[in-house]
Amino acid sequence: MDARTPATDKILAETSGPVGRLVFNNPEKRNAVSFEMWEAAAAVLRDFAADPAVRVVVVTGAGGKAFVSGADISKFENERAEMEEVRRYGVMTEQVYSSLHAFPKPTIAAIRGFCIGGGLGLAVACDIRLCTTGSRFALPAARLGLGYGFAPLRRLSDVVGTAFAKEICFTGRQFSAEEALAMGLVNRAVPDAELDALVDGYVGQIGANAPLTVGAAKFIMGEIAKDEGARDLDEAKRRVEACFASEDYCEGRRAFMEKRPPRFTGR
Repeated sequence: MDARTPATDKILAETSGPVGRLVFNNPEKRNAVSFEMWEAAAAVLRDFAADPAVRVVVVTGAGGKAFVSGADISKFENERAEMEEVRRYGVMTEQVYSSLHAFPKPTIAAIRGFCIGGGLGLAVACDIRLCTTGSRFALPAARLGLGYGFAPLRRLSDVVGTAFAKEICFTGRQFSAEEALAMGLVNRAVPDAELDALVDGYVGQIGANAPLTVGAAKFIMGEIAKDEGARDLDEAKRRVEACFASEDYCEGRRAFMEKRPPRFTGR
């Protein structure tokens, strides 16, 4: 496993084969996130996006008790006390959320324990959310007097629908993994001992598939979620045509006829 070195040890980055892992590593605070951690996470995502060997990214938290429990409130007096600091912090967090949401490769949130506030924002910015049955989810902004903006609420609403998004926001309460599954907030919920194998199964399947096909599908689904006038249908068409013009399309046909697993290169 190849380890990379972010600017803070509170963020870990690792690659193994086609998988990049972004780990929030602040377990003594249930992986609460400071400004420097957001900065480091943004840099890791840029690194993974530029690395052709990385075909899928897993976002998770260290320690087993939390995915991410939100912002590190103990740092609010230094990082978010004044309006200018609030704006600066908001720009950085939205940079991470939006880059993760628009990431050119599939992303998976592997969730153990608390997924709260900014953690929930991270999770809904990912393509797939897999959690343990003991996980807990909440957006407690209304209990802290925080404002929650258009972009993160739209991402939440896109995942669970407006009725459940309103329930999550208005109540500020914690939801169980069972409730999250029923809302469509998570794709799968399994016992703790089964989560790693579930995640490995997903990344194995996705990492073995044709990157151009997966990338085109992700781009097109991203366009579907946009307002009609903002959609780039020409780029969507170009990406589909690029799949049919690729070496991988030839490899996929040959592998099927020869009854063997395909070996895709992304070309």
